[in-house]
Amino acid sequence: MIALDDGAPAPLGAHFDGRGVNVALFSAHATAVDLCLFDPTGRIQTDVIRLPRRTDDVWHGYLSGVLPGQLYGYRVHGPWEPGRGHRFNPHKLLLDPYAREIHGRVRWHDALYPARRGSHREDALDRRDSAPMMPKGVITAPEAPVHDDPPLRHPLVDSVIYEAHVRALTQAHPGVPLPWRGSYAALGHPAIVDHLVRLGVTAIELLPIQAFVDDRFLVEKGLSNFWGYSPLNYFSPEPRYLGPAGTAGLKSAIRQLHAAGIEVLIDVVYNHTCEGDHTGPSLSFRGIDNASYYKLQPDDPRRDIDCTGCGNTLDVAVPRVMQMVLDSLRHWVEAYRIDGFRFDLASSLARSPHDFTPRAAVLQAMAQDPVLSRVKLIAEPWDIGMGGYQLGGFPVGWSDWNDQFRDAARGFWRGDAGQLPKLTQGLTGSKEIFSASGRGPSASINFIASHDGYTLADVVAYEEKHNEANGEGNRDGHGHNVSRNYGVEGPTDDPTILSLRARQKRNLLATILLAQGVPMLLMGDERSRSQGGNNNAYCQDN
Repeated sequence: MIALDDGAPAPLGAHFDGRGVNVALFSAHATAVDLCLFDPTGRIQTDVIRLPRRTDDVWHGYLSGVLPGQLYGYRVHGPWEPGRGHRFNPHKLLLDPYAREIHGRVRWHDALYPARRGSHREDALDRRDSAPMMPKGVITAPEAPVHDDPPLRHPLVDSVIYEAHVRALTQAHPGVPLPWRGSYAALGHPAIVDHLVRLGVTAIELLPIQAFVDDRFLVEKGLSNFWGYSPLNYFSPEPRYLGPAGTAGLKSAIRQLHAAGIEVLIDVVYNHTCEGDHTGPSLSFRGIDNASYYKLQPDDPRRDIDCTGCGNTLDVAVPRVMQMVLDSLRHWVEAYRIDGFRFDLASSLARSPHDFTPRAAVLQAMAQDPVLSRVKLIAEPWDIGMGGYQLGGFPVGWSDWNDQFRDAARGFWRGDAGQLPKLTQGLTGSKEIFSASGRGPSASINFIASHDGYTLADVVAYEEKHNEANGEGNRDGHGHNVSRNYGVEGPTDDPTILSLRARQKRNLLATILLAQGVPMLLMGDERSRSQGGNNNAYCQDN
């Protein structure tokens, strides 16, 4: 029997205390919030409970008799006024932004959209129930304190980072048992750990493992968002990597890596969400409070500001949105023992409200936070908005992906004229870039290849991108590859070309390993992994 009480406005999310569950959801513009409970399959809605209280824009209630494992979601009532930025539609089930675990996946259907798709009337309300197509949050038991896994805290000056993908690193490894492959648990298997130890890396940086969505246009082409840069939720691990061990597999893998002296960093995407532009679906943030979570055009709040190229930009300047970002980062450090973060399109986080500033509130909040100020913070220092390229612009405590180092090293070794001064700058720590912000060589993350672009092997084997498998007519991906094929585009059995390519790969690797700064290797480059000239393999799960 479920009993309802007022509960408390903090902490946000759904939290079990041994007797029941306190639920709290931020929405500044809602008029009412319904908590919806579901049976263990997630198909049948068993209860609808109107949250009884609102305190400082947080809707909350306490439910006695609800236990861990319960599936839930929200329906949020409010104005349907797209012209003012409000897109409330209680027919759409919404995922709790603070859900610690997720059951199920998004099943694409037109009912997921708040406005009727294809209607001749713009912004016609869609009254179909989206619950059957939506994943649900899972109420979890309180996190047990972790005392046997102290942080490693390798100094940046002694660090070597290895960028990797959970599934791609482990799925085909013959030393990993079949049931483990492609899962979090596989990261901690001795076959993986021993390989990283032999390489001498001090940190593995994982592509996104926060829950994400396969975009509809990819699903319709039989593809998936393999890289994971389409976030749905910032607190829950991506379910597709759970494997038989579940979240315990991720925690165990991190402990095993720590025991081997290897830190675990994760790539986080706080610049946009999977909901796309104003025509996109209502899965969580848009239906909870579109005008608070997203940056909207000042002269036309119906539309999103897009600094990311993904349709929307998360408005981290809003205090409760910034709180969500900080709360989720602390959650990954405290619950999973993550050692640091690489921030995708980090410039967009520091737009306050629209222009980049190193004094943005979120950056200052991280600097003084007792948890986050002690972990590694790495910026991808650009987005696609005006003034978005900010290499060298982040404050003390941050390191930046240095694409100028990458291009100078590639250009020098392929024989481009005028590259020696730039290469010399990179070899000596890129002082000209970072000294103005008060940072030294450890602020420069030096790399030749990353997930985004060619692999090391493809840098010396292709001069043109070959992205046809992505289904976009080879129009996607950039053309700035700074690469050379040395006589043959792609594979060859010519021993002279193969010898030259091998020497150039060694030259490029030696350059990042010997330069001042922090070297980063791309997964598989030590084995000459190729993507067949695809420089945008974000949807290639093969």
